[in-house]
Amino acid sequence: MMTMEQIQRPIAAEMLAFEPHFREAMRSRAALLDRIMHYIVKRKGKQMRPMFTLLSARLFGPVTESAFTAASLIELLHTATLVHDDVVDGSPMRRGFFSINALWKNKIAVLVGDYLLSRGLLLAVDKGEFELLRIVSHAVREMSEGELLQLEKSRNLNFSEEVYFTIIRQKTASLIAACCASGASAAGRTAEEVERMRRFGELVGIAFQIKDDLFDYGNGADIGKPSGLDIKEKKLTLPLIHALQQVSTADRRWMVTAVKERNEDDKTVARVIAMVREAGGIAHAQQRMLEHRDQALAVLHSFPQNEARDGLEGLVQLTVERKK
Repeated sequence: MMTMEQIQRPIAAEMLAFEPHFREAMRSRAALLDRIMHYIVKRKGKQMRPMFTLLSARLFGPVTESAFTAASLIELLHTATLVHDDVVDGSPMRRGFFSINALWKNKIAVLVGDYLLSRGLLLAVDKGEFELLRIVSHAVREMSEGELLQLEKSRNLNFSEEVYFTIIRQKTASLIAACCASGASAAGRTAEEVERMRRFGELVGIAFQIKDDLFDYGNGADIGKPSGLDIKEKKLTLPLIHALQQVSTADRRWMVTAVKERNEDDKTVARVIAMVREAGGIAHAQQRMLEHRDQALAVLHSFPQNEARDGLEGLVQLTVERKK
């Protein structure tokens, strides 16, 4: 598997140049907002989305100013959705740091999310990047619809695999799809090529989410201790959905009751995890994850080979082989 350094090599200089672009895009004249923006920049994660965006642009030639705008726009809107998600979920932590709502309360967190959204919109408008704005706004709409669909369907814990894939395509995959599409669009590619890159990103995003589901069961194999966090939060993941369709009616009833009403009890959660394993839920999810990885690579390989394509392939492999 490629290291992160090898993956980033074709865009190493561009990732460094992206930092000031993003900081500038977040700057505010309001002292409190500026302080919060500084805190957000300081705690940023692995920056997978800017990498997908810049590598997708680099696939077709040198990285342009448009590609930096695309990466900043996506990161602004993504950060806005994370801030709002933490308010919705009541989460006190994000990536090992206190969440905005934990430090500054919900009211300020909601306004910070709104500010980040407006900064993203204005960045695109000020630079005349209306096609990028269309691609990314479409993704934000999909993410909101996916979240609402999940809330609606999670109440009775009986949704199908088809509904699950609709939810994760909208909730998770749509933003990675927007990264890849906007990178290609910023490079001035044809509508067909932009759509192909969008599809590549969508397939990677779906594989990414299934991998996240598997972490709840101990990295999808016997590596690591199962956390059962998704079960405790009553989230329907692919291993659980598959298991519920395989077990007897009595076992299914017990599992649904356990997830709905006894999800705080560690022994009950451990039993649910064991039943999911026994019913082949983990093996099934791994198989579906690898199917989406292979489909993503097939789309990627329809483009000529270069360093950026190798980097994107490395990101795909990292998505399914990561340990956290």
